[in-house]
Amino acid sequence: MLNHAYNDFFHYLQIERGLSDNTLKSYKRDLSRYTKDMGIGKHSTWNEITRADIVGFLYKLRDEGKSSATIARTISAIRQFHHFLLREEMVNHDATLHIETPKKERKLPDVLSIEEVDKLLDIKGNTPLDIRNKAMLEFIYATGLRVSELVSLKTDDLHLTMGFVRCFGKGAKERIVPLGDMAEQSIENYLKYARSNLLKKNRDESILFLNQHGRPMTRQGFWKILKKLAKDANITKDITPHTLRHSFATHLLENGADLRAVQEMLGHSDISTTQIYTHVTKTRLKDMYKSFHPRA
Repeated sequence: MLNHAYNDFFHYLQIERGLSDNTLKSYKRDLSRYTKDMGIGKHSTWNEITRADIVGFLYKLRDEGKSSATIARTISAIRQFHHFLLREEMVNHDATLHIETPKKERKLPDVLSIEEVDKLLDIKGNTPLDIRNKAMLEFIYATGLRVSELVSLKTDDLHLTMGFVRCFGKGAKERIVPLGDMAEQSIENYLKYARSNLLKKNRDESILFLNQHGRPMTRQGFWKILKKLAKDANITKDITPHTLRHSFATHLLENGADLRAVQEMLGHSDISTTQIYTHVTKTRLKDMYKSFHPRA
């Protein structure tokens, strides 16, 4: 009975809500342990589960040393699951009512300086792979796309004459993001001089960025390329694909961009998620002040 409702919930998330595979994996990771714990010798139906059962489970996670962020994410998944059970009339009460979510410790994201970005993007090679790498990095820094969005882009999503790209973010939400001149130029070079060489036998491939075998670039593949390019540029920071997204947002705000516009470009549904970058810019200003003011 417990597993039946669990499977129905994920069918609902995938079919009716249209959540991405990554989001579904996160929900499954958070709920698999919960459903297992609730079922072992304790309950035969979800209607038997009480608020005390859930609180006991969360205390167990805390005693195991789980972070507040992990526990908060798990509570969110459990809450949505029980709301689904109530909506489908599998239960007659909401067992998650009045369960408080612990405040997450928000770690400020790492960002690159503009000088570091310039060094990273200074890719001078003329091989198809060099041209592709230059185009990918220019593109992701110019748009702030998530790496999953970048590697799923299709050539039809580009609108170079209009200066924008169409992408589909979390929950398959469509958004339009402008392109800068440098990114446009790099993409045009890639399409003209490199992509056809990478295609090889896969002449019908619609994905924009391809690997050396002519197949779609993967997130792991992009991550490896980024790590190597950062090392070649003598950048010592621990760079991830998200670092470029963070840098995109921070540099826009530092130069006076409107917070709502940055939220739209990043595809954040809640502006509070975007506001963390205002804290980043304040921290960077403070560091700059301490470095350069004679009496700081």
